[in-house]
Amino acid sequence: MAGHSKWANIMYRKGAQDARRAKRFTKLIREVYVAAREGAPDPDHNPRLRTAIAAAKSQSVPKDNIERAIKKAAGGDGGQERFDTLSYEGFGPGGVAVIVDAITDNRNRTAATIRSIFSRHGGTLGETGSVNYLFQRVGVIRFSADAASGDDMFEAALEVGADECESEEDGHEVICPPEALSEASEALTVQFGAPERVEIAWRPQTTVPIGEDKAEAVFRLLEALDDSDDVQQVSANYDVTDDVLRKLSA
Repeated sequence: MAGHSKWANIMYRKGAQDARRAKRFTKLIREVYVAAREGAPDPDHNPRLRTAIAAAKSQSVPKDNIERAIKKAAGGDGGQERFDTLSYEGFGPGGVAVIVDAITDNRNRTAATIRSIFSRHGGTLGETGSVNYLFQRVGVIRFSADAASGDDMFEAALEVGADECESEEDGHEVICPPEALSEASEALTVQFGAPERVEIAWRPQTTVPIGEDKAEAVFRLLEALDDSDDVQQVSANYDVTDDVLRKLSA
């Protein structure tokens, strides 16, 4: 997803990695729980759960944790929690469009938190539909650069029905329809080993160029949103040069 992966790389270099990893685990397990709760607890009959499991495995979430979440959702481990899946839309500094996906047990709390974060960081929370038309929902499978050559990854991606395969120095990103994500991920894993990330994401169709003066403010907003316990994923349509990224990640 344009912009998102670059921002994630900056966070990885600058932030407290262990703390972020633990929080990421919690969010991935929550998605497994909700997917199993809202549909069948069997991934063979629940595409959302199948995708959630693939995403969790790609981030090395222990198998026992995944199975425990599914069991809890099925009622076999005292699972009584109820969650809503929500999306919020708004604008950040420089007119950057932002989509925030959340899973919450308290809509009012989450809405107030998201609105406050936007306000504190120079953004504005918008109405539903205010920015999502600028994005496309896609499946993303990311591999390290040494998993395969760009040509081999491209050919394999086409064979599994992917729409695109983007290869850069830091890795390969396979883009496919969301409904094809789990099967494509499984097939590519057989060929190239475990991917670095598997997710359904919002991919910008148009981007907003931002310079160093706005980039830091945008990244602070995105990081604050991502740090919220209820937020699962943050997507933005910024476009920033490598020179600016190097300055910010130094």
